[in-house]
Amino acid sequence: MTNAIYPGLKDKVVFISGGASGIGESIVRHFAGQGCKVGFVDIADDAARALIADIGPTARLHYEHCDVTDIAALKRAIDAVRKALGPITILVNNAAHDQRHAIDEVTPEFWDDRLAINLKHQFFAAQAIYPDMKAAGGGAIINYSSSAWMTATANLAAYSTAKAGVLGLTKSLARDLGVHNIRVNAIVPGWIMTQRQIDLWLTPEAEANLMARQCLKHKLYPADCARMTVFLASDDASGLTSQSFVVDGGRL
Repeated sequence: MTNAIYPGLKDKVVFISGGASGIGESIVRHFAGQGCKVGFVDIADDAARALIADIGPTARLHYEHCDVTDIAALKRAIDAVRKALGPITILVNNAAHDQRHAIDEVTPEFWDDRLAINLKHQFFAAQAIYPDMKAAGGGAIINYSSSAWMTATANLAAYSTAKAGVLGLTKSLARDLGVHNIRVNAIVPGWIMTQRQIDLWLTPEAEANLMARQCLKHKLYPADCARMTVFLASDDASGLTSQSFVVDGGRL
C-alpha cells in the first residue's frame, strides 16, 4: 500500500511512547517516512536498537530507555529528546499493556500499576510537552485508547477503565489546550495484529469470531493505526480536535 505524504510534517519533532514494538514501532516508521525527527521511549532496548538499524542511518531518530510509569524518568526522557532533536510539536501517547486479570486477583497495587501504564503517563507527557507546542503556535497530541471497554472484553477491568479514561482525558486536554492551537484526539484500536496478539491470543476460533463481527473481512495490522496517527498529526487534520477515531474494521 502506498502511504500518503504530508509535506507539512517534514522536520517536525515527534515524541512517541512505547515505540519499540507493536503499533508504536509502526508509528515510528511512518513518522520517519514523513521526514520527521522522531524521539521515542520504551523499555525494550534490543527491539529499539533493531528498529533504528532497520530504518537506516539517514533517519533522524533518538531513543531513550524509559519506564513511563516513572513520571520523573519520563520527564527526563522528554528533555533528552528535546535536547537532541528540538522542540516537540507532535506527541503520540501510545505506551500501554493489556495484561489479563481476573477480578479476584486484582490488588490495589495492581490496579494503580495498570492505570499508571495505560493512562497516567499520557497526562504527564502532555503536561511536559505542550509548552513547546504553545511556543510554536500549535501542535498535535494523539492519545491511544482501546475498544476493549466498548466490547466488554473479559478479564480486563483495570485496563478497560484506564482506556475509557483516555477519552475523558482527550476531551479535557482538547478544551484546555485548544486556545493555543493544540489539537488533541484519540485513536481507539480494535483487535490489531501485533506480534504479541498473534502469539498470545490469535487462535482459529478467535479469528473466526472476529471475522464474523467485523464488517471488513480481513485482519488489521499496526500500519492501519499508524496511518491514522500520521494523518491526525498533519495539517490535513487541522479542523479535528476533541474526537476519537475507531480503527477496528467495523467491529463495533
